[in-house]
This record gives sequence, structure tokens and C-alpha cells, in this order.
Amino acid sequence: MGPPILMRLPGRDDQQLISLIRNGIPTRGMPGSKLDESTLTSLVAHLRSIQSHGEPVEKRKVEVAGGGTLEGQVLGEGFNDLQLRTADKRVHLLRRSGDQYREVTSETGWPTYNGGPGGNRFTTLTEINKDNLSRLAPKWVFTVPNAGRLQVTPVVADGIMYVTAPNQCYALDAGTGRQIWHFETPRQVGMTTAGGSNRGAGVAGDRVFFDTDRAHLIALDRMTGDLLWESEIADWRQNYYAQSAPLPAGNLVVTGVGGGEHGANGMIAAFDQVTGKEVWRFHTVPRPGEPGHESWQGREPEHGGAPTWFTGSYDPELDVIYWPTGNPSEEYNGDLRQGDNLYSDSILALDRKTGKLKWHYQFTPHDLWDWDSTEPFLVVNANWEGRERKLLLHADRNGFFYVFDRVDGKLLLTQKFITNLTWASKIGDDGRPVKLPNQTPTASGTKVCPSQDGATNWFSPSYNPNAGLFYLQTFEKCSVYKKTEGGVWEPGKSFLGGTQNILADPKPARILKALNIRTGATVWQLPQPGPALSWGGTLATATGLVIFGAETGEVMAADALTGKPLWSFQTNQTWRASPMTYSFDGKQYVAIAAGSDILAFGIAE
Repeated sequence: MGPPILMRLPGRDDQQLISLIRNGIPTRGMPGSKLDESTLTSLVAHLRSIQSHGEPVEKRKVEVAGGGTLEGQVLGEGFNDLQLRTADKRVHLLRRSGDQYREVTSETGWPTYNGGPGGNRFTTLTEINKDNLSRLAPKWVFTVPNAGRLQVTPVVADGIMYVTAPNQCYALDAGTGRQIWHFETPRQVGMTTAGGSNRGAGVAGDRVFFDTDRAHLIALDRMTGDLLWESEIADWRQNYYAQSAPLPAGNLVVTGVGGGEHGANGMIAAFDQVTGKEVWRFHTVPRPGEPGHESWQGREPEHGGAPTWFTGSYDPELDVIYWPTGNPSEEYNGDLRQGDNLYSDSILALDRKTGKLKWHYQFTPHDLWDWDSTEPFLVVNANWEGRERKLLLHADRNGFFYVFDRVDGKLLLTQKFITNLTWASKIGDDGRPVKLPNQTPTASGTKVCPSQDGATNWFSPSYNPNAGLFYLQTFEKCSVYKKTEGGVWEPGKSFLGGTQNILADPKPARILKALNIRTGATVWQLPQPGPALSWGGTLATATGLVIFGAETGEVMAADALTGKPLWSFQTNQTWRASPMTYSFDGKQYVAIAAGSDILAFGIAE
């Protein structure tokens, strides 16, 4: 009834194995054991010997079409596919060709969470288009065991797909979904903060990087799954965790931390890709004597929040990293943190080599509503008022759409993009929101729109440069916010300063929208039936499609210029992930995580 024991061993250390054997899992039919300590220790040693021996290694020599042979370890095999690892550790993905095999091609990958480092989730692949969209069909499925609702966006490099779940990474043949290798490290015992999800990996060279629940950054050999190094980002005992995809940038890999709801101060850290050595660190709650510290008035912000848990963007030309930050801690009660509370709810433009701040902008000063600015920032080059300009696009959880000059941080445009917005009338000429009265949380409760879920959230938007349109999933929701008396921070406990509840009136709604980036105007919108509980993002294509996870549980494609639905496939899942695309062996695929499955679609022959 359970999985093979070899699947259980990597995810537990020795003490966890002893506890499992001693206590069992009664709710799943596994009884406990009364073995003495000495016997348990011997039993664990025996299990580890099984683990180190692993599966039998099969060697194979095959003839390759066009001449020559390949010899190596068989990693996986089907009727028409074979995966070999040769002595140089390279993985060869093969397909049967008569009595021989040929190596597949992989023309276009998806190396980071949002595709390219600039994060615009736009593909120039053209095989999937309006003419053949009706033949878009599932090609393969891979199920991640015991994973729950995956939040990952797969990444692909050289035909190998990398998929993460909490403290796990799988390498798959991107043409079949067949597993190549699996890495797992034990879950951290005693964590009471978040850490039960993982949004993905980043690939650079021969390494794949991902974060663990205990706020460690891991580098694996992407051909073998062997651990190359592991570096601590922050101490999990201080309420830190990590769950989003690291961002490779130059010779560095950059990542952040979660824990803002538990009083953990944010930080962005960069590590050398080869050695794992920390190169620089930027603290998002300024320390005494640092610029911005004066924006925290009252209690010293030792637990100020401003977490950095979501993946940033990178402009290789400017060599600048753009990283989003989250809300201040004790978010619903700002009595003991008067002021703007920098650098919460901000965009930080950081020099890649040094981590030095080049410019910043704060979207919601003195946030009282949990409106992280941890929504993607899209690096875009476009004509702006008659000249080419380097832009940065962002739709914020607070309900406003922003366009920046990403060189100097100049704010070029702001525009409201939802209907129910009660906390501010506009963004003023000084770049600050013009706040409306009676919108702060009170002991008796205050109705505010948007809700705590935000007008949008971390699910991915996309941008089509041919249409000049920005596509995003939006929420129309309101919350009642209540504040409580200022609390005392404690390890392992939340630090919220109050509560919130989403209201039934107005009826929550989820709406896909296309925004004109030059005006912020909504060009079209597609309301979706349902309770507005899904968190699926978008993918834009050069063939005039927007592919997205709909509130109804369907993967859908709509016309990029009109929003007209053109295709759908029902998964019956509540989305927690966004789609991506890649080219494998001359064919285009679209992949998305639905529930605990990775689904890959392609054009049926």
C-alpha cells in the first residue's frame, strides 16, 4: 500500500527513521514498533546500506543513427525512448530509429522561473497557433508523490525538465516525462512557519539551484542530481523559510527568504554558482545608521518583516537585479512602526556584482493590509512617447499598474486596474498614493478593497511585445480588517497584529485582463465562473495566444487581442501554478503543474 522503501529513505534522517519505525503511521495502516534502541539503530544502519546500494545499474551499448555508438548507464527506458548516462556524466536522451537510436534535439528551453531572466513569460515559438490549437492535447503526465497542490513552474535545459516540490527536485525527460533522477533532503522538524511549497528551480551551466524549507540554497549537478553545495540563507529557528525559485544572474545565483508574517526581517543574498560562497547580502529592513532606518518610528524594527520570498528579475545589459519585497510584520497594526517602513512593499534595483542599491520605489508606504509587492517585474524594451526606452512593468497587489524607466527608476505611468479599490484615489505626482480616509484596520473591523489576497498576487503575468499588452489574472475581493493590541514577537509564532476575513459582498470574482502598457487601460477582460480561489498565471505567445489557468480548473487559451476563449482542457484542479513552454525534438510543448501532476501538452499528429 505504500511506496517502495527506497523512496522513503532520502527524505528522512536517522532520527526521523527511528521515530517513523517506533511510532508508525496508524492513520494509514502502519503500526508502531516496540523495538529497543539498539535494534532500531541496527535496523537504520541496514536501511542505509540498502539506500547506498540503490537500484541495480544496467549498462548498455547502442548504435546511434548516422554512425557511432553510445555506452552508458540506463536511467530509463520505454518502447521508443532510452536515457543513457555516459562515463562523462552527460545524459543522452535517445529515440528509437529502426534498429538504432538517435539523439533528440532541444532548441528552446525555459531556464528560469519566468522563462528568460527578464521575466516576461513571452515565447517566440510558433508551432502552437490558432490554426492548430484545436489539436492541442496532453502528451504526458508526471505525478509528484505526496506533493499536494504544486506551485512549481518547471524549467527546461537541453531537453531535461527540472521540477521541485518541498525539499525535492526531479529531473525528467522533457519529451516523455520519464524520471531521470530524484534528489531529496529531509524536511526540517519543528518548523511552524510556512515551507510546505516550492515554486521551482533555476538552471545555469551544469547546475540546478533550488531553495529548501529551512532557508538553505542547494546546488545540484543537473546531470546526476548529486549535491554540489548547500549554503544557509538564514536561520530557520528565527522564523525564516524559503520556497521560491532562485535567480541565476551572471556568475551568481540570487535568492530571498520568507517569514514576514512571523517577524523575520527580509534579505536578498547572492552566492557564487560554483562554490556556494556568499558574495553579498542586502537587508530590506535598514539597520541603525543605514538610510531608511528613520522610516521606522517607534519600536526598533528587529522583527520588521519586508520578506523577499518571491523570485526577482534580471537585466543582463544593465547588469541590474530587480527584486520585490513583502509587507511589514505585525501587518494589521502599525501603531508601533509609524512611518513608511522601508523597504517593505518595494522594488529594489540592485547592482548584480555588489548588491548596492541603485534605486527603489515603495508601492504601499506603511502597509496595513498585507499587500506584498511580490508580484513579477517584467523587463521590457518598448517605444515610449516616440523613443525606445528600457521599461519595467508591474501590477501590484494594491490595485495599481505601474510602468518605470528601469535605468533610473523614474515612474512613467500609474493606473488603477480593478473596480473595487477603496484605500487610495490615485497615485500622486510625487509617486505616493493619495490615501482615502477610514481605511485603516480597527478593533471593530474596517472594510477595505482589495482584499488581503490583493488585486493580483504572485501568479505570473506576461507581456506580448507585438500587441503591447500586459496579461494578468486579477481578483475583485474585499476584506474586513481587524487590528489587535501590539504583540510580542516569539519564535515559531505568527506576528500579524490582527485578522482579516474576505467578504461575500461584493461577490469575489477572478478576471483575466489585458492592459495597454502605454495607458494602463483595460483593453479586454474575461471573467471566470467560480469562487475566485485559484492562483494560476499566464503565458503569452508570438502566435497571438494567452495560455492560462482558469478559475474553472481548465487550462485555457484565449485570443491575445480580443480575449475570446479558443481552447480548453479540464484538469478539475484549483490552480497554484503558471504555464510555461519549450521546444523538444522539433516540437513545441506547453507544461503546467495541476494538483500533484505535471501536464505537458503538444499538437496531436
